[in-house]
Amino acid sequence: MAELLKIYPENPNPKAIQKVVDVLRKGGLIIYPTDTVYGLGCDITNVKALERIAKIKGVKLERSNFSFICHDLSNLSDYVTQIETPIFKLLKRSLPGPYTFILPGANSLPYPFKKKKTVGIRVPDDPIALEIVRALGNPIVSTSIHDEDEILEYTTDPELIFEKWNSKVELVIDGGFGDNQPSTVIEVHGTEITIVREGKGSIDIF
Repeated sequence: MAELLKIYPENPNPKAIQKVVDVLRKGGLIIYPTDTVYGLGCDITNVKALERIAKIKGVKLERSNFSFICHDLSNLSDYVTQIETPIFKLLKRSLPGPYTFILPGANSLPYPFKKKKTVGIRVPDDPIALEIVRALGNPIVSTSIHDEDEILEYTTDPELIFEKWNSKVELVIDGGFGDNQPSTVIEVHGTEITIVREGKGSIDIF
């Protein structure tokens, strides 16, 4: 049975954030708010937790398209190969924000993502999500709990999310009502970009 933990986005309580970090470090799964829909996440360094998320989503871990939720771009080189200066400027301009950038994966990707040619990088404009990854000290791997087929109420109301997910995760964070629109996904090839999915993030800046 999961715990429902209230955290206020205006001023995330450090003790509550530490509680989330402790759950992640022990291999727990969390559902947490972002600047788009609520996400299902775990510590990027915990293989068993990663395998649990893959099983929930019904995918093979090595073929999964989970996003890496980062606090900022300072450790980007740990996960992606060197990117062109115009692209880095674009990332700086649009992040934190409701965007997922699909970038070429680095050789130093953590196991079991070694064979992935690309990775999705997110820096959400949400103080709770950013405080969690800052305190954890490394990214969390995340996937949306948004239902692609129908806009369901449970994707926005944390109490309904808790009812649906409490047997599958260790912690559900109530950070207030979420959005029901996913991030805009941009794929990068050299200096070229492709809009893979138009979501909450405006494409006008591109």
